[in-house]
Amino acid sequence: MRSLPAPNTRRFENFPSPQPSPQRGEGARPLQDKVALITGGNSGIGRAIADLFAAEGARVVIAARDEARGHETVEAIVKSGGQAIFVPCDVRQAEDCQKAVERTIEAFGQLHILVNNAGIVYRATVVNTTEEQWDDTMDTNVKGAYLMSKHAIPWMMRNGGGVIVNIASYYGLVGGKEAAAYCASKGAMVLLTKAMALDHAAQNIRVNCICPGSVDTPMLDQEMEELGGVEKLRPLFEAKHPLGRICSPAEVAQAALFLASDGSAFVTGSSLVIDGGLTAG
Repeated sequence: MRSLPAPNTRRFENFPSPQPSPQRGEGARPLQDKVALITGGNSGIGRAIADLFAAEGARVVIAARDEARGHETVEAIVKSGGQAIFVPCDVRQAEDCQKAVERTIEAFGQLHILVNNAGIVYRATVVNTTEEQWDDTMDTNVKGAYLMSKHAIPWMMRNGGGVIVNIASYYGLVGGKEAAAYCASKGAMVLLTKAMALDHAAQNIRVNCICPGSVDTPMLDQEMEELGGVEKLRPLFEAKHPLGRICSPAEVAQAALFLASDGSAFVTGSSLVIDGGLTAG
């Protein structure tokens, strides 16, 4: 019987051997000394991401329209021992996006992570969606990610790389009733993620997106009110997920932490689905 040839290991010679991570008690934090810019970081998913990133060592910049909630979030992070600043920003405006990136550089000297989280939803069919609502949805959910990335990527290139995490939705993968503009915008976000990942892999910039199911946020409460009331619809929203509940913002934040950290160093162009099994069947 002929013996098998020895495996060719030369292609792995330059691949670093896995090293055990220091224990948390030794001060290891996955985002230590990283700088993260988070749009819509003052509420819901964005707030949860900002809190977790700061707790894991990042210096956080929160870019949002609501200044009162933005400063409140910063104060809470600083009180917990983290570092954060607030920058007023309407992601629909190119000048605001450029200023948000510039302010990040001024404050912390660099930019490693961009989280494009700012988003809105109008629950309506195409027929019932006004042109203003359509434009507002696309400008916030898609154009905002484009503008922030356009101004952040050159700084990441100067740093030798970076990470972009886009917050999409399971509605970017499957259709849904009475959410025409939102579905269109989140589908665009999924493919924008893939395009940017391909365009900037050579610059060591990884781009991924998260596609959550229903998440327990003020925006979800607003949706349920528009569709008939929170008390009536919450059990239905819970039941449509095979796990039988709605996702927490903290669970989405954990996914964002994974994508922003070196633990996902070989992940780019991917859509990480956090939907309790909703799109499995």
